Amino acid sequence: MPVGEHYFQTKEQLDYLENWLEKRFEKVYIEQGTINDIAELEALYDDLNDYLSANTNYPGWIKGIYPIRETAEKAIEEGSLYVLRKENVIVGSIVLNHEPEEAYDNVKWGIDTSYNEILVLRTLVVHPRFMKQGIAKQLMDFAKELAVSANIKTIRLDVSVDNTPAIKLYEQSGYTYVETVDLGLPYDHLKWFRLYELVL
Repeated sequence: MPVGEHYFQTKEQLDYLENWLEKRFEKVYIEQGTINDIAELEALYDDLNDYLSANTNYPGWIKGIYPIRETAEKAIEEGSLYVLRKENVIVGSIVLNHEPEEAYDNVKWGIDTSYNEILVLRTLVVHPRFMKQGIAKQLMDFAKELAVSANIKTIRLDVSVDNTPAIKLYEQSGYTYVETVDLGLPYDHLKWFRLYELVL
């Protein structure tokens, strides 16, 4: 090939190379959330709830009710909220704590142990602009890696029976269905929840 000539010559080839380079070198990382993230998380929650209201609201969340600013504040205060940043912008978040819903106590789980050795996964969110890019899967993988590193024995979660995309994600991530329960929420559309567990 003569000096100065390139393998990528057509516009399509150059566009492909540019797109590949952007994905190869973009900064994507997960870290613990801080009080400096609260305003950005609140905006993410609001944007997501607006999107859900305008489309199919699979989780049944309600803007101004859940998730809200206080959701992020409480989780950050207890050190259980993690954010996924893409080019320094929060595009997803997850909460991992040791606090089960009361209904969890009435279920036979795959393993019987103290909640000090159990992570409860909740408030998994992805900004609408970054959906279908594997963000939720990255957060799920992170939860598992964090649990393993902390010698956690199992991860548990609940999901609305209507939230079929999340159910699919959890099952593809290896979580096992346990039981369907009423969490006692004061909303008719949020009565039944499927419980899942990933024994480590």
